[in-house]
Amino acid sequence: MSTRRAYDLVADRYTAELGAELGGKPLDRALLDALAGLADGPVLDVGCGPGHVAAYLADRVPVVGVDLSPRMCAHASVPVCAGDMTALPFQARAFSALVCFYAVIHLNAEERATAYQEFARVLAPGGHALIAFHVRDAETGSGQEKKLTRWWDHDVDLTFRFLDPERETAALAEAGLVLTARLDRAPDSRVEHASDRCYLLVRAANASGIGS
Repeated sequence: MSTRRAYDLVADRYTAELGAELGGKPLDRALLDALAGLADGPVLDVGCGPGHVAAYLADRVPVVGVDLSPRMCAHASVPVCAGDMTALPFQARAFSALVCFYAVIHLNAEERATAYQEFARVLAPGGHALIAFHVRDAETGSGQEKKLTRWWDHDVDLTFRFLDPERETAALAEAGLVLTARLDRAPDSRVEHASDRCYLLVRAANASGIGS
């Protein structure tokens, strides 16, 4: 899989460049604090990369990470495993909350729908999920995609999708995850790629365990 290969190739550099990025993102930290406050059990970090978000949460709640790239997982300081978000290797209703920062952007619409069903499946009834994604940048509009063929001196084949918040909200609702809050923000070019971002906080709508 090209996405796994790309992140395996850049895992060391990615960790060096971005592993401490939360230090310059007070709003992200505040949102993670809010999610931790909503959790009453273990939290799952989906697409955890080198585990920096999971490590931040681990000071507040029990947390487990999962990432497509085994090389990324090797950098984590908290419990993580390699796995695909469209087929999460966890039992139904195993987590009280879930976070997924900038990982669904590599999935097409059908794959995202499957991932959202998996999010709903592993969440306990009433559990919360916080999902972040890019909306647009100077070259790419919402609903469009960008191909990357060279990343930190490596040849890669990686697609970044810029997502429409309304469409993602609807797709999450189809999976049984109902919107409770939404935050849109402009980028801080000092610490991140210059793209507009969206954060969706959703909640498992019922006790039936969608997809279980």
